[in-house]
Amino acid sequence: MRLLPNQRIHLPSRLRRGLWRGACALAGGLTVSGQLPASPDGRGRILVANHSSHADTAALMAGLPPSGKPVFAAAADYWFDVWWRRALITGLAGGLPVRRHEHGAYAGLLAAAREAVDDGRTVVLYPEGTRSTDGSVAEFASGASRLAHDLNVPVVPVALLGTGDVLPKRGRFRPAPMQIRIGAAMHEPTPEQLRTRVSALLGLGPAETKTSRTWRAVHSLVESRWGLLLAGGWGFAEAISWPVMAEMSLVFFAAAEPSRIPKFSGALIAGSLTGVLVNTVAARNGRTFPAPWTTPRMWQTAARDLREEGPRGILHQALNGVPVKVYARTAGELRCSLVPFTGWVAVERGARLGAIAVGVYGASVFLNPWLRRLYGQYLTATGVGFTVVIRQIIRAWS
Repeated sequence: MRLLPNQRIHLPSRLRRGLWRGACALAGGLTVSGQLPASPDGRGRILVANHSSHADTAALMAGLPPSGKPVFAAAADYWFDVWWRRALITGLAGGLPVRRHEHGAYAGLLAAAREAVDDGRTVVLYPEGTRSTDGSVAEFASGASRLAHDLNVPVVPVALLGTGDVLPKRGRFRPAPMQIRIGAAMHEPTPEQLRTRVSALLGLGPAETKTSRTWRAVHSLVESRWGLLLAGGWGFAEAISWPVMAEMSLVFFAAAEPSRIPKFSGALIAGSLTGVLVNTVAARNGRTFPAPWTTPRMWQTAARDLREEGPRGILHQALNGVPVKVYARTAGELRCSLVPFTGWVAVERGARLGAIAVGVYGASVFLNPWLRRLYGQYLTATGVGFTVVIRQIIRAWS
């Protein structure tokens, strides 16, 4: 497929945006408010932003539209004179080479910015010159204002929020929500006017926290009484016939709200224990339920464990991959004594499901900032992972 000339120009910006959108999603999420103003004459614009983190450039590349073709000023004698640094700055950051000029640093910036603006690009500047350590906005240098005047283009003020929390100066990375607030274009503003506008955008409040609609729906379910009914019903159904393991309900649902995992797992254990006993009693009376995703070897193993060790044999189920419904029906067919069998089932179900609940709790607390935003992707990944694992288990027992 051939690309039109304009599409060729935009392709690198699209690729960079996709790359950094993924990075920002993992780093805490990014929201954008406001729109980059279109240029009526096809030329570009100057964009100024506060500067508090190395994550600022990544956020802007992720949040600005590819049609704006953002570029970031970089010293040509360092970044563009060695091939690997040139590839790095152009491939990952859309670097704009600014060469030293005999008439001073601004002359070199003006020459580079003129070519970029005439090509319809957005030239991004950080007028503070260095990263803030306390979130305050320092005095703005005059470069952006001078460029706006000399090139006859607008200046777009932008506030960056949360980037300093993600990657603070002399600090460690930690996930946090980020936001880009794009202000209205300004024509020939003074440095102080630009600083005031950026400060005003920052003052509108903290960065918005982006949450997944899937997470909100699952979270609401888990926090309601229906969540406990779901847990109990899932545990019961899996012990009767349902082929998806009881603990997957913890992974799929309870992970959305770690504080509910103790109650959720309690209901799950109670439902599973009840289902095992119903299945066992039914088998004692000659009634059986469908048992999908089981193999003859699973039934043979359960029968051997229960014959050799009696009701205590169900403890093997905690680790061997044989579904609990297989042990439940086999115990009924072998007419195991119900009272000791019930006790050992409670031990096995409590130990297995309780241990998994502890693991899910720890993982969901750690992953909570990501789960809140990416729950749909999380469900897809865990669903695929479960499918792969269960196929391997069935194959191993075939």
